[in-house]
Amino acid sequence: MDEQQFWAIIDEAWKSDINLLAFRNDVWSTIDLPSSKESFDEKYSNNDSYIPNEEMLIEFIQGRLDSLSAEELHQFDMILERKLFDIDRQDVHEHTDGSDDGFLYCRGFIVAIGQEYYDAVNRDPSNAMFDWECEELTHISWHLYEEKFGEMPTSGISRETCSNKEGWPE
Repeated sequence: MDEQQFWAIIDEAWKSDINLLAFRNDVWSTIDLPSSKESFDEKYSNNDSYIPNEEMLIEFIQGRLDSLSAEELHQFDMILERKLFDIDRQDVHEHTDGSDDGFLYCRGFIVAIGQEYYDAVNRDPSNAMFDWECEELTHISWHLYEEKFGEMPTSGISRETCSNKEGWPE
């Protein structure tokens, strides 16, 4: 499992349903266009800041992860944890909001939307959507690993909020 395979699993999940793909494309359309966020928020105002059909997205990813070996699943989780850790920063938080758990779930949303969006937010946090979450993604591989193979080996970093000390100046 490498980053390309990691992002491919997420990308395939979006392509599994036309409505999921349309939502992701709408998020992507806001990259580097702050004025388009308002129309996005209006369009999805009834979704309570959750991905429409999120269960379908998560089930697809879980299905793909379920077929992985212990080593591959651990590698997927290490990549996911690193992605969440790398955007665990105050400048990202300023554009997403959220409590400690809420900010983790907002970072889950950033990863869930895919590599193009993740890279855009990592480069310029103003690309982040305010208070949109994907809680289920943040620990999906960790929970599955523990269920199938037992205790997950530790990585030396944490996905939890404020773990990236460089991202939170004192």
